[in-house]
Amino acid sequence: MAASTPSVPPSASKSVAVLGAGITGLTAAYRLSHDGHRVRVFEQSHRVGGAIRTEETDGWLIEGGPNSLLSGEPAASKLIDELGLAGERIVANPGAKNRYIVRGGRAIAAPMSPPSFLSTPLFSPLGKLRLLSELFARRRVRTTDVSLAEFVGTHFGQAFVDYALNPFVSGVYAGNPNKLSARHSFPKLWEIEQTHGSLIRGQIAGAKVRRAQGGARPGIFSFTHGLQTLTDTLAARIPAGAIALNASLDAIVPGEKWSVIWHDAGGTHTQAFDAIVVALPAHALAQLRIGALSERPLAALDAMQHPPVSSLFLGFRREQVSHPLDGFGVLVPELEKRSVLGILFSSSLFPGRAPAGHVALTVMAGGARQPALASLPTDQLITAVRRDLTELLGVSGDPVFVRHSFWPRAIPQYNLGHEQFLAAFTTAERAHPGLFFGGQARDGIAVPACLAAGEKLAARVAGTSAA
Repeated sequence: MAASTPSVPPSASKSVAVLGAGITGLTAAYRLSHDGHRVRVFEQSHRVGGAIRTEETDGWLIEGGPNSLLSGEPAASKLIDELGLAGERIVANPGAKNRYIVRGGRAIAAPMSPPSFLSTPLFSPLGKLRLLSELFARRRVRTTDVSLAEFVGTHFGQAFVDYALNPFVSGVYAGNPNKLSARHSFPKLWEIEQTHGSLIRGQIAGAKVRRAQGGARPGIFSFTHGLQTLTDTLAARIPAGAIALNASLDAIVPGEKWSVIWHDAGGTHTQAFDAIVVALPAHALAQLRIGALSERPLAALDAMQHPPVSSLFLGFRREQVSHPLDGFGVLVPELEKRSVLGILFSSSLFPGRAPAGHVALTVMAGGARQPALASLPTDQLITAVRRDLTELLGVSGDPVFVRHSFWPRAIPQYNLGHEQFLAAFTTAERAHPGLFFGGQARDGIAVPACLAAGEKLAARVAGTSAA
């Protein structure tokens, strides 16, 4: 794919340091470089991509971090098309339509239509009536933030919190809905309540707007060779030699130009830049040292919680699993007292995830619910989840393939009080012109949100508005 003409004249070109080569940093670096700016990316680890990590071996395709993307996000769609990856996109198998939730020791398909809602055993008749009554909720302007559990509970009742919200939050945040901030963890729901009152009416209105604008219903997708296709392609479009791996940051120093001081196997180095984009995780942001006095303006981010999560990719012969695996996966409410947070039916979702005659399951464990479980060695963790696999999915025997990914700091929790961290970002930027922060700790935890954050950072550095 031929490079396009830079949109910035040489006289206006800026030199920009990008700290962090995850999806946010790579997107910002690509956009800045594409638009004619000079970039240098610094990454402490030996690889780019951050939490996005795909492995292909012997017919198995393993996602060590995120497993899929949600369509309908403008920034992601635009970038994928621009990178020439539209032909690599694969949508989720339409036959894998069910979302299972465990209740009473059984994996029950969540209702996806009015008739299935009326017949589902997930909720009692009284609980269903409570859900339907939400259609008549009035608009509400809250003066203070509340927990996500309280927010959703006022709309749908406690049964919905226990058997819908709780497992959903475990699947998205690996967190606790009683601690998550409603305003910051799901800001779209917060806005819908203010504009429509009823969350159901607001979702219906949003769907009508999308249809009127010709937009497709949001769906799940990935790439033929996994999500790392996206980060690898971004890295390949950044000028050769512009990404410094195994580069440990020592400090950044403001002045007439910003100085980045870092070290690697070759020693300590210093380089000057017009601006610095910081796309680091919260724990690294907390350690970021600025100026000759090595001040840490974001030290408060040490308090941002990141529960540990283990991802077990397990391969079985098809006959070892009696469940039809006709869905996205199964989520487990905390009340069910299970070892797993959820199980993704990886080989049902997308083709090419398992060899012929085999199936692949991705088991998530740990999180805020059982953090110690995530830290177990692989063999002990498999033993811990084996009963759940057997009782919920009819799995027999040992897996024929195993990959264990452990994330000691998995997902930042946008808990109550999250605004203190957002304020710290704003204060640091105001105190240090030319310094720009973005990424998972600030802009949303999902991959499309982090990608959009990279685009926004590039636009801010260039002095333009993000699309």
